Amino acid sequence: MTLPKFILGDNTEFPNAIYVIHTEFPRFIINLENDEVEWLEEFDKEDQKELEEETEQAIKEASEFYDREVALYEND
Repeated sequence: MTLPKFILGDNTEFPNAIYVIHTEFPRFIINLENDEVEWLEEFDKEDQKELEEETEQAIKEASEFYDREVALYEND
């Protein structure tokens, strides 16, 4: 199965939270309500530098993805 790079998620137990799931390395879930990140990867010291470089960009892309998705829903 091919997954999109980003997936939106929500849950009725957390009504104010909106999640963006990043399915590529480094995999994570970000809660856009409070910008909390849950990593779906385990990292070695060797991965630390790559993680730092990719994380900032991936979180920025996750927020942009959410903004585009919301704009599409609002235009319907």
